[in-house]
Amino acid sequence: GQDIYGCFKHNKNVNLKGQLFINNTFFMSTTDLIPVISKNFVNPDTIFANNQMSLQDIEIYGFDYDYTLAFYSSHLHTLIFNIARDILIQEHRYPEGLREYDYIPNFVIRGLHYDVQKALLMKIDAFHYIQLGTVYRGLNPVPEKEVIAMYEGSHVPLEIMSDFYGKSSHGHTMKQFMDIFSLPEMTLLSCVSDYFMKHNIDYEPVHLYKDVKEAIGDVHVRGIMYRAVEADIEKYICYAEQTHAVLRKLSKNGKKMFLITNSPFDFVDRGMNYIVGKDWRDLFDVVIVQADKPGFFNDRRKPFRRVTDKGVLLWDRIHHLEKGQIYKQGNLYEFLRLTGWRGSKVLYFGDHIYSDLADLTLKHGWRTGAIIPELRKEIKIMNTEEYVHTMTWLQALTGLLEHMQVHRDSASQMVIQQWINEREEMRLRTKDIFNAQFGSLFRTYHNPTYFTRRLSRFADIYMASLSCLLNYDLQHTFYPRRTPLQHESPIWPEQTSTGAMNIPFQSHSTTTGPE
Repeated sequence: GQDIYGCFKHNKNVNLKGQLFINNTFFMSTTDLIPVISKNFVNPDTIFANNQMSLQDIEIYGFDYDYTLAFYSSHLHTLIFNIARDILIQEHRYPEGLREYDYIPNFVIRGLHYDVQKALLMKIDAFHYIQLGTVYRGLNPVPEKEVIAMYEGSHVPLEIMSDFYGKSSHGHTMKQFMDIFSLPEMTLLSCVSDYFMKHNIDYEPVHLYKDVKEAIGDVHVRGIMYRAVEADIEKYICYAEQTHAVLRKLSKNGKKMFLITNSPFDFVDRGMNYIVGKDWRDLFDVVIVQADKPGFFNDRRKPFRRVTDKGVLLWDRIHHLEKGQIYKQGNLYEFLRLTGWRGSKVLYFGDHIYSDLADLTLKHGWRTGAIIPELRKEIKIMNTEEYVHTMTWLQALTGLLEHMQVHRDSASQMVIQQWINEREEMRLRTKDIFNAQFGSLFRTYHNPTYFTRRLSRFADIYMASLSCLLNYDLQHTFYPRRTPLQHESPIWPEQTSTGAMNIPFQSHSTTTGPE
């Protein structure tokens, strides 16, 4: 870096590809100027820590079902989209022309915000700033000038942001989509808006949002999705053997396990029979279905009811939560009273940052593990040579701009402007590597996303899938990476999350999680 600064001061030239020229003669390239980022790329099967936690202290393991124990193929999103689209047409009298729209697998990402009143989908960072270039009306981007005019800048005030669970309530105009199941909902909202705009049809954005939300809800509430998955389980559920291996490992080591899911028993039973086998209930000390999370964690009124194998609801008062039985509804306070499973000896895994994890860590002191399936794909992208090279030079350009901006003469300012332009181009390129519309789930350029902020607050650890647990023994301690604060000098060797570069594999299993 100092070589570049010296050459700059003597009116040498660094071109837009990171190559240094002296008197129009090639001198060195980016790779000569910038230390190569470690070739020990991040292992996608790593468990990452936001908070120090030892598995030795964990006696009880709890699980959500959907996207935690059961992973679904992309066919499920197509199914949800198609059913909800048809409900809009048949029951809400939306135009038949909507049938020309199919699910677009790579259009949206999780964690986006939707402005209900403006019908705009966008990505917002941890500081409530909209990432310009990621605001979409229908299937088309909204020009940056128009976004800035609508929001009087790019900042979204706290009072119009979504509530604690990401929902748009009274006085709020933003809804945050944190659930993996919400990908079809976002895509359907965008497709319907696109159709209306193409055909010059006036519509009320709030009504559109409510109609789509209701149609998506009907797919679940009416059991349409559940019946479809049960009828073709192999098409929709994948990577079952790894979940089974994790549960066997925990059981073999004497750990207690429980399941709390919003899904109905028949659906869970069919899936777990496929994933584990007919004796799956023998692995769990408590099984709770149709729990109505996040209400389950806050409502003290709903009692537990036992459900028979045939789905009949019994009305006897529950004095004990017995192994092998199935329970419906209930609430966490009654659960804690009946089990005594309190505090940091409990580790609960789920995919929804708000509904599954937030209350448990804030109110009850349970340890929490977030399952983020998108993580594996993003790490694989970050391990590519293209990404490493782009990010290395992007960081170098940022350093150059920071140090050389003090030179105010016209020649210097011309070169600085070239660097600014190239930096912007490279930032757009790194966004597009992940997703052409919205970029990475975890970053808005240099800032963390709003999703990442909540993930770091509510999850002690996070990983791509439960299968990552197979790579660690149950005495393992997870240590968060000590990255220097902005005012701290990075004088210690840079640490990584334990095992991020070289996982201390206790099991030499070659299985990997979902792609």
